[in-house]
Amino acid sequence: MKAHHSFLLMLFCVLFPFSVFAAPVNINNADAAAIDAAMKGVGAKSAAAIVAYRTKNGPFKRVDDLTKVKGIGPKIVEKNRANLTIGEAVSEGSAK
Repeated sequence: MKAHHSFLLMLFCVLFPFSVFAAPVNINNADAAAIDAAMKGVGAKSAAAIVAYRTKNGPFKRVDDLTKVKGIGPKIVEKNRANLTIGEAVSEGSAK
């Protein structure tokens, strides 16, 4: 019986790998709750500050631009870099 459960667990992990890994968070369109949940070292107040900064100044051009938000330093950016994205870059010629 125990071997049966182990097999089922292994089968589940093989068939549903996306349920284990989260996609990077797009800091240009995520709401404060999503940013708060995704970023280590960032709470609700800092997540709201990221959204407020983006609303006032436009989309972030690079993940490193998060350091322009009060309370977000280079260490927090580095700790979260692998889990953050700014979305797809669109060149002027490719937009229709």
